[in-house]
Amino acid sequence: MLQALIDLWNQSGFASISWGHIVMILVSLILIYLAVAKKYEPLLLLPISFGMLLANLPLAGLMQPPTYEIGKDGLPVLKSVGGLLYYLYQGDFLGIFPPLIFLGVGAMTDFGPLIANPLSILMGAAAQLGVFITFNVASIFLGYTMKEAAAIGIIGGADGPTAIYLTTRLAPHLLGPIAVAAYSYMALVPIIQPPIMRLLTTKEEREIVMEQLRPVSKTEKIIFPIVVTILVSLILPPAAPLIGMLMMGNLFRESGVVERLSKTAQNELNNIIVIFLGTSVGATASAERFLNPKTLGIIALGLVAFAVSTAGGVILGKIMNWISGGKINPLIGSAGVSAVPMAARVSQVEAQKARPGNFVLMHAMGPNVAGVIGTAVAAGVFLSIFGH
Repeated sequence: MLQALIDLWNQSGFASISWGHIVMILVSLILIYLAVAKKYEPLLLLPISFGMLLANLPLAGLMQPPTYEIGKDGLPVLKSVGGLLYYLYQGDFLGIFPPLIFLGVGAMTDFGPLIANPLSILMGAAAQLGVFITFNVASIFLGYTMKEAAAIGIIGGADGPTAIYLTTRLAPHLLGPIAVAAYSYMALVPIIQPPIMRLLTTKEEREIVMEQLRPVSKTEKIIFPIVVTILVSLILPPAAPLIGMLMMGNLFRESGVVERLSKTAQNELNNIIVIFLGTSVGATASAERFLNPKTLGIIALGLVAFAVSTAGGVILGKIMNWISGGKINPLIGSAGVSAVPMAARVSQVEAQKARPGNFVLMHAMGPNVAGVIGTAVAAGVFLSIFGH
């Protein structure tokens, strides 16, 4: 009887658990708390954190690949089928899930504010500053490879699916920490951005009231995704999967003739992919991969990238305000990162703190949706250079 109990203990996860597993389980519980109690990007943070929890349960084997042995005829024979999350992860590794997320994002996005004010795309571009500065710092000064540095830099765009897509192409061994960093900083937009925005602007600038945007016709909204898809895909072919799915989803929305497809892309399909992507990405954050100095460096660099991107958008907003003779509130530049619509809401909150009743939300949505395109373009640049 005693031997049976000893054997049972030795076969349990308790006998194999390490301090690394315990630390990662605690990290996953903290992220679950932030998702549930604080509602920080819960739709993605909750499945990611629970996937992290599952991956760090010893002997569960949920990320275990299948194993084969050579049969008598010399052909491989399946020995073990592998874990559930290993197969879900193939949707990330093969670049399937992130573009499908973009399909849903496109179906939920109104590009009207960007069409009404095309100059706002410049703020979306300026908010990629952190991406390229962090890439150079990581590759030149910190010893990361060019591909690793590109994957780390894209965190500054605050776009989780793009970060996942680029990382699986260039540095799949860093997927766990990069995905966790990208989604964590997306969730913390209301905490990270306001101090930077207030530091770089004066109260007078934050009080600026902007003129109402012009109405955008249905024809413009239908032409826009088609033109963007053609131009971006011809200039940067590697960006076509992300931009193409984003714009196809938007065309579903704006055409008005495929309401069922638009609703499916926004709801059922998007929700299913979010569950699969989030859980499988979280499962890559095992103790062996996560608890090392390089990973901690990624977390720190991701924060720097995001902060610099925010600053880049605000600084360009100030420049455009000066050029326009004081007609542009620089706060909307901070929305040039890709966290839609949270970054635009933060711009609105800060504007109302400076002047109660000031309404800049729709103006901020222009740079915000431009940031989605900008981050996808930045990923396309890196893939064009390093993706071969």
